[in-house]
Amino acid sequence: MSTESNIDLPENNSCAFCAYLRGERRYTVLSLTENTATFVTREQRGHPHLLVLPLRHVPSILELTNAEAAALGVEVRNAAELIDRAYSKPGIAVWQNNGVPAGQAISHVHFHVAGTLEGGGTEFGPVKEISIAETDEIAKRLLGKP
Repeated sequence: MSTESNIDLPENNSCAFCAYLRGERRYTVLSLTENTATFVTREQRGHPHLLVLPLRHVPSILELTNAEAAALGVEVRNAAELIDRAYSKPGIAVWQNNGVPAGQAISHVHFHVAGTLEGGGTEFGPVKEISIAETDEIAKRLLGKP
């Protein structure tokens, strides 16, 4: 675990992910473990598109503890399993960005797990933000709830 790095992190005055976890802002939380949270993101770049992150505010992958890294790996796999079971996608994309040049927008490490779009791949350009009601419906389907 590194304490210093050369990564050019986004400058966020307040962390949106931490605000969601504290309940200050509404967001669809699919699951919580001792060390992780899985969200249904409002920016669906795949179908569906989930975010897996540590509960502790950690700016980049270089600052994760071994326990956090292991827990995130398990939850990324669990998210992929939920997508496979509920959506029967022919592909599942997993990605993670560190630093502004890599496309990181929020300075809290997170993994993207998304079912591929029709024709393959995921959307990396601008996407329409969907409502909380829509992300709640995705969560219900992923969890097998009517």
